[in-house]
Amino acid sequence: MIADALKMAVGTLTTVRVPAPKLIDRRVAGGAMVLAPLAVVPLAAVASVIVFLGDLIGLPAFASAALAIGAVALSSRGLHLDGLADTADGLGASYDRERALEVMRRGDSGPTGVATLVLVLLVQVGALAGAISAGHGVAAAAVAVFAGRGVLSLCCAHGVPSARPDGLGATVAGSVPVWTAAVVFAVLAGAAALVFPWRQGLIAVALGYLAASALLARCVQRLGGITGDVLGGCVEVAVVGVLLGLSF
Repeated sequence: MIADALKMAVGTLTTVRVPAPKLIDRRVAGGAMVLAPLAVVPLAAVASVIVFLGDLIGLPAFASAALAIGAVALSSRGLHLDGLADTADGLGASYDRERALEVMRRGDSGPTGVATLVLVLLVQVGALAGAISAGHGVAAAAVAVFAGRGVLSLCCAHGVPSARPDGLGATVAGSVPVWTAAVVFAVLAGAAALVFPWRQGLIAVALGYLAASALLARCVQRLGGITGDVLGGCVEVAVVGVLLGLSF
């Protein structure tokens, strides 16, 4: 089960080629959400190396940050950014739940989605540039990638429903025990507290989880639960929160 869960996590969240899982059921899907931070080790490594090399050759902090954020997006097929845009379009479409879900299903980005993407990417790049200027950009890039994917276990915890009867959201919704999601948070927050001044590390991860929780709560209220797009949106806003906490 663990092997299949890791294959699903890596194959879904990165462009790394892995064999297909032998079985995908709710148990495997839940395991994939729990193992998401482990699955994105290659993405964290890419982002950190880019920041390190940028600092080494004297690139402006904003340029290094933009390259790192862009590399992570490309290395995940833009999956979470697409989800963020679709979620923003759905939430801004109308007050009718079915209409909102239909807008999200179409997948084309409207003005609300595009504006949200631009704003989120600007904040991510600006915050990472701040962390680079503060001297801890390499670690900040890695922690943001890990913690951003860590919120997937929170979003798929028991009690969180699916907005649709089909799709990725239906497969993973409610598939993670609450205590497991809490352990993932504790591990990520503890690791950040060891790498950074402990208060800053804890606050940064907590901010990421708080941002994701706010979007998750709004989507459950507005859409009736999660979809694959909602999961992607929660990842991206979590990265914003973590990087803002580490930007000084």
